[in-house]
Amino acid sequence: MTAYPAWTPASRPGIIPLHPLGFGTILGRSFSALRQNPRVLLGFALIVQTLGYLVVIAAVVAIAWASFSRLDTLREGTEEFDTILAGSIAVTAIAGLVLGLAAGALGVIVQGIVVTEVAHAALAEKLSLGALWRQLKPVVWRLIGYALLLTLAIVTLLVIVAVALIAIGTVALPVTIGLTVLVVLAAFPLTWWLMIKLLLAPAAIILEHATIGGAIARSWRLTRGRFWSSLGVIFLISMVFGAVAQVIGIPFSLLTSGLVPVIAPTGDPSASAIIALIVGGLLTQVVTLLLQSVAVVVQSTATAIIYIDCRMRHEGLDLDLLAYVERRDAGATVLADPYREHIGRAIAPRLPAGAFGPPPGAYGAPAYGQPAYGQPAYGQPPYGQPAYGQPAYGQPAPGLPPYAQPMVDPGAAATPPSASPEPAPPAKPAEEPTTWAAPGSAASIDPESPWA
Repeated sequence: MTAYPAWTPASRPGIIPLHPLGFGTILGRSFSALRQNPRVLLGFALIVQTLGYLVVIAAVVAIAWASFSRLDTLREGTEEFDTILAGSIAVTAIAGLVLGLAAGALGVIVQGIVVTEVAHAALAEKLSLGALWRQLKPVVWRLIGYALLLTLAIVTLLVIVAVALIAIGTVALPVTIGLTVLVVLAAFPLTWWLMIKLLLAPAAIILEHATIGGAIARSWRLTRGRFWSSLGVIFLISMVFGAVAQVIGIPFSLLTSGLVPVIAPTGDPSASAIIALIVGGLLTQVVTLLLQSVAVVVQSTATAIIYIDCRMRHEGLDLDLLAYVERRDAGATVLADPYREHIGRAIAPRLPAGAFGPPPGAYGAPAYGQPAYGQPAYGQPPYGQPAYGQPAYGQPAPGLPPYAQPMVDPGAAATPPSASPEPAPPAKPAEEPTTWAAPGSAASIDPESPWA
């Protein structure tokens, strides 16, 4: 008895098609991915960003209040007053820097959750926040370490450049001014170049569990050949949210300037300051937090999609994702993580579909080795043309008189001139005439017989 395979439903599509993506697809799906799991993507990002912002503001204000309040007990202008003032400023600045780095670490966790969610959404999987955190937890400290290391490298580079410019300025001030202008102009392209070359390092840490050095090397390799498209996506997203922030800031400034003369018609400075603080400060900060949360989600989504696209092009990740989806939809329960299989696999460069005409066997295109419709097969002459070495129809062969010309079939294959003709078959011997006659006839009686 033959066992037939069970019916398998078609693979469910995710937020992106499982093949190398174009520029418009990456940019569009970076925004539309918010609809896949808004509670996890936007809700988690908004809560974390808000809590981090409030904690940083409250802590900095408390530290500043505690340090600067000591100045009330001292007389201004004394050496002790100046010392405590300088110490209070230093403590507040250091606290703000440390708490800002801590808030940045929370932003890195948000990026890790978003990248993990997008990686599953590409496979049409929707996980809860707890499941996403369990997958991110083994590499969360590595991810935070990478962010702190990158921040430390940037700060160190800025300090070195600043110290060098100050040292040159003590000797030649005009030279320092010119060098400062050159450094500022060169900082923009250098910053964007390094940002794109290191764009995929967090995704490599999250999805491949790579080390910090390995993630940097992976990002450097995967962005090779995809630099300009990645730069275009990230730059357009930054421009969009920058323009939206400017557009949103205009109504709040107009609202603040319109409410001040209504609530405080006498122009009381204290009332105007309170209105500006409530309307122009708190409401603007709330909208800014919401906008920043959406921007973090969209940029992290774009990073994850660019990572998947680069691995599809360089390593054939789409083949692993399709195989995973097919096995999962067929009922398999124990499946390996497709993002951690065949890491670093090299494949042949892919040509765009239709680069050299339709594929073999497509409608209107002959298969390999077969002639096109209406064309003769290989080695055969076109219809109506003589074969190789044969004269045209009705024309005499060279070297023979017209009456001795053989009749030539135009479609028949001819023997090349160099081939020797086949020998003619031997002639059969002539048959002798028969002498048989019917019994009783005159021809059948022997004249020499005694019975004749």
